[in-house]
Amino acid sequence: MPFAAAIASAGTVASATAADHERRFFEQIQGSWIGPGEIVAGKYKGTKFVCNFAGTTPEDRVGMALDGGCRVGVFNQDMSARVERSKSGFSGTFLDGAEGKGLDVIGGAVKGESAVFAIHRKALTGAMRAQLSGKNTMNVTISVNVDDELVPVIGMTLKRVDAKTVSALTGE
Repeated sequence: MPFAAAIASAGTVASATAADHERRFFEQIQGSWIGPGEIVAGKYKGTKFVCNFAGTTPEDRVGMALDGGCRVGVFNQDMSARVERSKSGFSGTFLDGAEGKGLDVIGGAVKGESAVFAIHRKALTGAMRAQLSGKNTMNVTISVNVDDELVPVIGMTLKRVDAKTVSALTGE
């Protein structure tokens, strides 16, 4: 095998391995998740909430979707996040994207048991991090850039549950 072909082949194997690792990470997100969170900075600092999500992965692409909602007292807020790998990197939306009331996912990386995604809305930039701690715990942190510093704003700890447990906890 000529040297150039060997280098190209090695690059293809590395890309396939990275895509396989990303796919395995996102597959771990599948299932039902529930747990508490808190706004840790800003105008609503100290506000506590409880979220309930269904995690899915697209069949023919590398990525994930979390759909569900969060509750603060008697108020419910629908929540969703979608991220997919494209040729140029990761992209997606949080809520309805920057064109609506949400954020756009404009890049990211999966390393080990965590994924970090760059988020953007007008002049606001930041990061959303999902860290798996074992098979049944996921910590999610949303941070924003303030004066060239990444400041955590929202944090939550989600536990994997089955459908029977979710209905008992939510009263459905």
